Amino acid sequence: MANPYGDVELDARGMRALAHPVRLAILTRLQADGPSTATRLSETVGASPSVTSWHLRQLAAHGLVRDATDASTLRDHGRERWWEAVSRGFRFAVEPGDGGVEAARALERVMETVDGDLVGRWREDDEPRLDTQWRRLAGRANTRIVVTPSELDQVEQAIERLLAPYVLRKDDPPESHPSEARWVRLLRYTLPAADPEPPDSSAS
Repeated sequence: MANPYGDVELDARGMRALAHPVRLAILTRLQADGPSTATRLSETVGASPSVTSWHLRQLAAHGLVRDATDASTLRDHGRERWWEAVSRGFRFAVEPGDGGVEAARALERVMETVDGDLVGRWREDDEPRLDTQWRRLAGRANTRIVVTPSELDQVEQAIERLLAPYVLRKDDPPESHPSEARWVRLLRYTLPAADPEPPDSSAS
């Protein structure tokens, strides 16, 4: 599948490395808030500064974080090491062999644990404060389609191409965004049905 967002593409080793709540929380914070230090990150990821620093080095070994490229212009804190995310996101594919399926499942479980109840929090914190226009556009869709693997891949790529300009807009200065623009989270699950089980020939 194409990668229009420039996300880091994880192999099985990378998936296993990221399948840890603290590491995923660290990466999420760096992607959302920009460069930071182990000390600052430790306040929000549930680990001591030394443990956070160790996890940062593990993330760096798999190409997910790096030393902040503009650290000298952002702040002056002596020898403190500043880190940044390599890209705005990451992606991985469930591939057979080399432990890829198991690694993907482990990472997905950690992602679901760290994310928690995103929809519930939105309904509690944001939905009551939306005006009519945004409330009308919010909601969920549950659509079943009949496709081949190739056709489903085409659907996924078409969605990514459609979203790409709005994903990449996050890198632009906020003052350049349209005046009515705001952050919107799109949650999308792709859930192919399993093959039906054959009838039990031993049943009488």
